[in-house]
Amino acid sequence: MARFDEVKNLIMSLEADFEKFYDKNNQAAGTRVRKGMQDLKNLAQEIRAEIQEKKNDGTAS
Repeated sequence: MARFDEVKNLIMSLEADFEKFYDKNNQAAGTRVRKGMQDLKNLAQEIRAEIQEKKNDGTAS
């Protein structure tokens, strides 16, 4: 569940920048959101790989 918490924390850390970009049209905030979304994509891919590895090893509980 620690990995899930990482995902939640990353998303929550982007909330203010989402608001700044969409509500106040702050372009720099948009750049930060894009970077954060790329980080989220990479984190999700790492989690998928871990799950697949555990599944293949038969260590999933």
